[in-house]
Amino acid sequence: MRLNFVWHFHQPVYHLPDSRTYLLPWVNFHATRNYWQMLKIVEEAGFPCTINLVPCLLEQLVDYAEGRADDRLLESLQKRPEELSPEEIADLKRFFPRFHHEETAAGLQRRVLEFFFSPLARPEEKSREQLLSLRKDILSGLLPYFRQLRSAGLLELTVTPYYHPLLPLLADLGQAGTDAPDLPPFRHPEDAAWHLDRAREYFSQLLGFLPAGLWPSEGALSQATCALIAGSGFEYAMTDEHLLWKSLDHRPDPELLYQPYDCQGVNIFFRDRELSDLIGFEYHRWPAERAVDDFLRKLEKRAAAVPDKAICSIILDGENPWGAYKNNGIDFLRLLFEKVKTSGHFQPVQPGAYLGSHRPEKSLELVSGTWMSNFFKWVGHPEKVRTWMRLARQREDSGFSEYLAVAEGSDWFWWAGETEEKEFDLLFSSYLEKAAGREK
Repeated sequence: MRLNFVWHFHQPVYHLPDSRTYLLPWVNFHATRNYWQMLKIVEEAGFPCTINLVPCLLEQLVDYAEGRADDRLLESLQKRPEELSPEEIADLKRFFPRFHHEETAAGLQRRVLEFFFSPLARPEEKSREQLLSLRKDILSGLLPYFRQLRSAGLLELTVTPYYHPLLPLLADLGQAGTDAPDLPPFRHPEDAAWHLDRAREYFSQLLGFLPAGLWPSEGALSQATCALIAGSGFEYAMTDEHLLWKSLDHRPDPELLYQPYDCQGVNIFFRDRELSDLIGFEYHRWPAERAVDDFLRKLEKRAAAVPDKAICSIILDGENPWGAYKNNGIDFLRLLFEKVKTSGHFQPVQPGAYLGSHRPEKSLELVSGTWMSNFFKWVGHPEKVRTWMRLARQREDSGFSEYLAVAEGSDWFWWAGETEEKEFDLLFSSYLEKAAGREK
């Protein structure tokens, strides 16, 4: 059986419009702690897999790599500890509450700075100046590292619509009406097409080739958006198995799951939800060896029920799970890659290469949905509905602009009504205000 591991790298826009003032530090943090670590482990293990990159994340990585990011928290790590203001100390503790007990500014700064790095970098052995220099080296080397591992055959790189919007809801927000009947009218498939075309253009500009594959934001697909995806030139897209069972009106069956389908001219891979979510949400509670053994047992059971050509897709977040794992997930990932490679039963494969010799045998009329099955997470709260109303009103009043495209990102709706971080509403509101003030 073939195994298709896909790791999704994403952060929303954290800087104010027409500015490089970053209100939240997470692009900088994940770059040095998790993105670099994932590439390093893939290289060490010689394990072929796929990494999905969101263009608005790539934009921000370039800002940090080229020293353009105005990041208050980064500045507080670069200062001498005795120069830290009470506000900067409060921010360090707010964003990294695990260190709130540190009583001295020097101790707090040191702990946070070390935490910015993967344990693979051995940050505890380096001076503050060495860590700050290493951070610059990692950021400036990330894009070349992606290209290097792709050239070595270890990575396939895919992309997501530019500002991470929910494509089916841009095309027709009414599709989420069963989850939230008070949603406003919003039907702009042309906006969805813009996010797709702009993603391919920027990805090619930055990485030197056009991506063949797409992980649609939140795995959100529909029959209509598959046509848009094919029209933008993508060969394949990926989503969750829930959409397959809803579309087929069929109970789960590995033989049906572990194959690509044609939908509106684009090839669709469906992820194994249980296996993906075990890594994303459960195995951090287990000792690494026990977790990997359990994963392999489940894989072997599935492999026994499907033909050799079957492809099992395991697709999940490639940055956030590791913080819950011991040693930032290093022990688990190393052991997982090693045991898969030596098992003799499984062949790691990238989806583009798989399609070169295994074309879809079946076509599919796809039911609309996300990796969570429905759209409730993005519409099922009064504050989420109000956020859609604000977006729809601005789209009607001012038309489309890149400022509005930022506000179409899924993250604002995910967090609306669910976070006390004031920065999310400030950022969303700032982009809507800029959309209102653009020249017509």
